[in-house]
Amino acid sequence: MRVLVTGGSGQLGHEVARDFEMQGHEVFAPTRQQMNLENPEEVASVARSCAADWVINCAAYTQVDKAESEPDKAFTVNRDSPAALASSVADYGGRLLQVSTDFIFDGTQTTPYAEHDRANPLGVYGQSKLGGELAVQEALPGATVLRTAWVYGIYGNNFVKTMLRVAASGNPLRVVNDQVGSPTWTADITAAILALVGKDKAGVFNYVNAGETSWHGFATAILEEAAALGFDIRTEVVEPIPTSGYPTPAARPAYSVLATDKIENCLDWSIPHWRDSLKYMLKELQTCADC
Repeated sequence: MRVLVTGGSGQLGHEVARDFEMQGHEVFAPTRQQMNLENPEEVASVARSCAADWVINCAAYTQVDKAESEPDKAFTVNRDSPAALASSVADYGGRLLQVSTDFIFDGTQTTPYAEHDRANPLGVYGQSKLGGELAVQEALPGATVLRTAWVYGIYGNNFVKTMLRVAASGNPLRVVNDQVGSPTWTADITAAILALVGKDKAGVFNYVNAGETSWHGFATAILEEAAALGFDIRTEVVEPIPTSGYPTPAARPAYSVLATDKIENCLDWSIPHWRDSLKYMLKELQTCADC
């Protein structure tokens, strides 16, 4: 099977491209120079020339705060280019999986968000990602949308690596404790993507690791697990602070937990708890030469 993976240099796209290749598929993961997501026409042209059986769109404008001052760029990358991808895929008869986000919800619920719950993004990033979902589904009704949240992995920049870097310096850590979600490892998301593709699933699905915590709880767990594995952890205390104590240009959902009942019926394995996956990620990070 031929697979086109966009965002192949990012933390999720890198894993997706690698794992599809490991399964023996022909994978094309274009660089930013080969496929400029700020140019939807170029995106469409590359997709048509590749004519992949499946397109896995991991590329996105993910700078949540910067999106507030760059809405045009965010919407071009997160809505218009996915629409161009979907239109091209529809023309030649392929399949597409669009990766989306918990930020399409406003976080006012106190129970996990299901796929059918009303979207109400708080800022430009969430609005642009929701726009991408809708545009993809309009151009390609048989598309697959996979929403995830609080993503981290061994590649790219993310919360886990930031906490490790700060903790190694011994600098104090102050982390928000009133935003709740499910930290989710890219390796597990990739496994979910492979399962959906392998079973030819269409529609909207949520995938996050099991369990929930706050950013403060996540940070505390990172330092505890990393110290147990022998990482250089010099920061001893993680101070909990409210969201109001760390103001940002973009509002964040206070509750970002996603319900995974639907996708669990498509998986041949149980969704791991977030803390178990964190341990595995840290072990892999210790031995990764190019991370």
